[in-house]
Amino acid sequence: MTDPHPVAAWHDLLARRDPSGLDALLADDVVFHSPIVHTPQKGRAITRLYLGAAFRVLFNDRFHYVREIVSGRDACLEFSTEIDGVHVNGVDLIRFDAEGRIVDFKVMVRPLKAIQLVHGMMARMLDELKDS
Repeated sequence: MTDPHPVAAWHDLLARRDPSGLDALLADDVVFHSPIVHTPQKGRAITRLYLGAAFRVLFNDRFHYVREIVSGRDACLEFSTEIDGVHVNGVDLIRFDAEGRIVDFKVMVRPLKAIQLVHGMMARMLDELKDS
């Protein structure tokens, strides 16, 4: 494992609001677990697509992590943001490999009103990103 903990690289991408660094941070066989999609999404390309959409939908000026638990290769990051007047609370569960790359990324969101809002916005953003 690298020093500092690889979660610092994730925080750096968010601080810069720059998804272009995702390729370097994601393992080839990364698995993404969406709060909306039933099946895990496997691979760097699809994970980059989902996280790229999240950069545009969730990571606004109100986004911030309110709690962080880091242990070994795992990080649990609780976040809070507001979108269109709706409070969104969620958790990013991230697992890193020995080289510090993300191998598993799970997002959970609450409350129901936030899930419904994020679902619609992410669907539109994914369509836009797929077409570009």
